[in-house]
Amino acid sequence: MKILALSDVELPAVYSSRIRERFQQTDLVISCGDLPYYYLEYVLSSLDIPLYYVHGNHVTEVAQAGGETRAEPWGGVNLHRKVVYDRKLDLVLAGIEGSVRYSKKAHQYSQARMWWMVLGLVPGLLLNKLLHGRYLDILVTHSAPEGIQDDKDLPHRGIQAFRWLIRTFKPRLALHGHVHLYTPIIPWKTQFKETLVVNAYGYREIPWPLPENW
Repeated sequence: MKILALSDVELPAVYSSRIRERFQQTDLVISCGDLPYYYLEYVLSSLDIPLYYVHGNHVTEVAQAGGETRAEPWGGVNLHRKVVYDRKLDLVLAGIEGSVRYSKKAHQYSQARMWWMVLGLVPGLLLNKLLHGRYLDILVTHSAPEGIQDDKDLPHRGIQAFRWLIRTFKPRLALHGHVHLYTPIIPWKTQFKETLVVNAYGYREIPWPLPENW
């Protein structure tokens, strides 16, 4: 199985008439935020596979006929503050949207609020341990965990609660975006304890189950 992880920037390799040919072996799409809905909907409709996502810190409402608006892509599953078991793929996923608060705009949260949202996932994680033998397979966030692939400026600081969640519940994979990778010397994957943390900026093709030393 292969996962196509996306975040933050549209790329011609993905938004292409040859998307089916390029990603024909992909079984799941995961978005870590800050991508336009038409982009995600194009990927979803072209590949005809499940899409799970969280919002980033930049969310735009899209106008619809009749004057209504929407703030979600059609066809995907929003993981924010949820623990979801995908029976067909045999995967346990959970997610938290947004970034640390640095302005008064939406989808930004204090570290304390992030802790509150992460602790709200705990009952679902414990239930999955009882039902499926593990707490969590894949954590999906927009921001990075504190001290892992984050940055020093306030908008891109990592989230303390994410680091605790990873250390405590040991997902095999933690996906995030938010920190833009402008040069190849910036690391995009880091092994932390039992979890591989991956920055999905642009796109990443990830084999699952994760091979040793991937």
